[in-house]
Amino acid sequence: MDLRQLRYFLTVAEELHFGRAAERLGIAQPPLTLTIQKLERDLGCPLLLRGRQTQLTDAGAKLVEEARLVLDQAEHAVEATRRIARGESGELRVGVPPSVMLTKLPAAIRAYRRRYPHVAFTLREMGTAAIERALLDGAIDLGFLRESRGPQAVRSDLFLTEALVAVLPAAHSLAKQKAFRLSALRKEPFVFFPRRIGPAFYDVLLGECGDAGFAPNIAQEATQWQTVISLVEAGMGVSLAPACVEKFAWPGVVYRRLPGPGTRVYAVRQADSPAAGLFLAIAGRV
Repeated sequence: MDLRQLRYFLTVAEELHFGRAAERLGIAQPPLTLTIQKLERDLGCPLLLRGRQTQLTDAGAKLVEEARLVLDQAEHAVEATRRIARGESGELRVGVPPSVMLTKLPAAIRAYRRRYPHVAFTLREMGTAAIERALLDGAIDLGFLRESRGPQAVRSDLFLTEALVAVLPAAHSLAKQKAFRLSALRKEPFVFFPRRIGPAFYDVLLGECGDAGFAPNIAQEATQWQTVISLVEAGMGVSLAPACVEKFAWPGVVYRRLPGPGTRVYAVRQADSPAAGLFLAIAGRV
């Protein structure tokens, strides 16, 4: 017994007429008759009573019920498989540094989950180095990396660019000056994140200081941007950060934008993750 036989039989059972059933199926009547006869031989019982009017036997009526279940399940299996292949169901595991959650990413997540509710969306907050390892290990499908394109084995696309800002205590002498130069901070203590969390972005920030003619005096480290900003507010030093931290609009802190290309965030994904591709397509429209 195969699905084609069941479809042919159901059509005959619905029409109770071989000629009309053959027309519906788009085939000649003799092959249809032979198919039903073979099905009856395989099952070892008659399914239809032929005569002036075709009728179902009790066995045929039962097969109608079961065949509909089988064909519905087969159709469901095909569609479920295609939805997985298109990325419209299944799962999407995302790794993201804390700072990127201050960008347009939350709006993209909201739009994606609304559009694809059958995808199990999981987000993990991770540092850049951890995201790169997780991508290689297959632990996540999509990662967002600041100033890193990720391992060569994965696909990388530019997600966004944003300015860099100097973070100053509100009482700092440079906080209200119109002309701001990074070189003016050469003698200041700095609050930075540890390099191990995001080596590429760390090196970009140090490069900005180097271009301004000095190496920063890092007096304090913190792993979260919220803590970095809090320490600046507490007078522990100044800092450099992506412009998204301006969302921490605290009265004791002032942000001064730096000229130049700023910082880049890349979307890095497993090439065989259609769900990640759909997510990035939506994020590009946010």
